[in-house]
Amino acid sequence: MPKAIKLYVRYIEALNYGVGRFAMYLIFGLMGVLLYSSISKTFFTPSLWTLEVAQFAMVAYYVLGGPYSIQLGSNVRMDLFYGNWSIKKKAWFDAFTVLLLIFYIGVLIYGAIDSAAYSLGHFKGEPFTFFKDLFVAFVTGGTEGAQKVLGFVERSSTAWRPYLWPVKFIMLFGFILMLLQVIAELFKDIARIKGQEL
Repeated sequence: MPKAIKLYVRYIEALNYGVGRFAMYLIFGLMGVLLYSSISKTFFTPSLWTLEVAQFAMVAYYVLGGPYSIQLGSNVRMDLFYGNWSIKKKAWFDAFTVLLLIFYIGVLIYGAIDSAAYSLGHFKGEPFTFFKDLFVAFVTGGTEGAQKVLGFVERSSTAWRPYLWPVKFIMLFGFILMLLQVIAELFKDIARIKGQEL
């Protein structure tokens, strides 16, 4: 395999390893929020923010930990026939299914970009144009210029009403990391088909 592909796989796996190890510890934050929620509902006035913070932490835990899970090979797989196959046959099958997964993640990324633009007040047209205009306005006019491009910033409809753009950008970032990891897995499958290891 070319050196550029080897470097790509090494750096993407190192990045996803670091992000995945960080995301792994979000479960403790989630547990702390839920414990506080239970205590506050029992002994004090119930908090408005705990349920949504727990949901946001779960989204980050799941989405940011996904690429690390793929890297470790701990994603769910139908092992009825797959487990008895040779390494080369598994690599052929994985390479084919990874191509389908790349398409699916591409659709998820486009939806996440559209949803992130919507959360910043962009309700019509192409989201890429909105982000380009937002970037140009920020570079030329700073935060005041960017404020002119932003529309009505989306908030949750609950009593706490948090902004939704942070969790939508975390989802977008996680989907991009997953796409990069899946491409690295495709390169590793191609190497296995050739009888090499990356």
